Amino acid sequence: MNYAAAAERYDTMQYRRCGHSGVLLPAVSLGLWHNFGDTTPPATQRAVLRRAFDRGVTHFDLANNYGPPYGSAEANFGTHLARDLRPYRDELFIATKAGYDMWPGPYGEFGSRKYLLASLDQSLRRMGLEYVDVFYSHRFDPDTPLEETLGALDTAVRQGKALYAGISNYPAEQHRRAVDILRGLGTPLLIHQAPYSILNRGVEEGVLDAVGGTGTGLIAFSPLAQGLLTDRYLSGEVPAGSRMALDHFLRREALSEDVLGLLRALNEIAARRGQSLAQLALSWVLRDPRVVSVLVGASSVDQLDQNLAALAAEPLSPEDLAEIDRLTSAAVTG
Repeated sequence: MNYAAAAERYDTMQYRRCGHSGVLLPAVSLGLWHNFGDTTPPATQRAVLRRAFDRGVTHFDLANNYGPPYGSAEANFGTHLARDLRPYRDELFIATKAGYDMWPGPYGEFGSRKYLLASLDQSLRRMGLEYVDVFYSHRFDPDTPLEETLGALDTAVRQGKALYAGISNYPAEQHRRAVDILRGLGTPLLIHQAPYSILNRGVEEGVLDAVGGTGTGLIAFSPLAQGLLTDRYLSGEVPAGSRMALDHFLRREALSEDVLGLLRALNEIAARRGQSLAQLALSWVLRDPRVVSVLVGASSVDQLDQNLAALAAEPLSPEDLAEIDRLTSAAVTG
């Protein structure tokens, strides 16, 4: 059966302006880091993508090495795009990145012009696209001149292979330099992607201020701390099939007694608000107006719907925020 998007898809989603640009992104975007490689059934992927768009999620975030194996998330997304979403291409905001290892040899990672532009061409072929909406430098490369890395992003935009330039995982000082360099080239920096959650506040040490000061937007990945900020681990057990059970991105040692106590205390705050722990975590990240969107992964339609339900909650009160700060500060200093 041919897919037809829900007529009411834009009725309830919240959209936020990305810095000083003309781009509006959904408050919750779909990240394809996990769950879109060849280890996830295509029917599950297809159902999640369809549901996301039907709920007003217009932004899909990928990278060249998402999988497993590397490249498979882009290839699988391209299959679903061709099958279902191609008629809606102009309603979609599709991102990809290059910076981490992708192929062997000296030209398969980091920030050289050689690697970035070759990777973008490969990504476009895998997805069956003429252009992406934003192309990111996936990480700061201290050994390549920033002018070279950002010059490659400028070239991608001028070639029509990307509409906007983005950076990911850059320190605050390099963010500001990137803004200046790209502005001088005539291709303003649109967005900065970085990890941000109740348990990971590194961007509060300069990056958020840099984003606010330069008129760009921050898009937060891992707002659920790789799934730690969910109800999956509140019992203290590690469920079979969970990300922690795989012991790859989320290690078993992350579930210490101190962390478990913190999660349970946060869950009590969430329950008082009529939310799940995951929904509280998303509400918390979105409290900051400098955050344009949060990236969530979803292994099922139900999980996606649960995450999107965070948008219906009342804003966190000053008392809620103070209690969360107290709990997390005690966890870090204790």
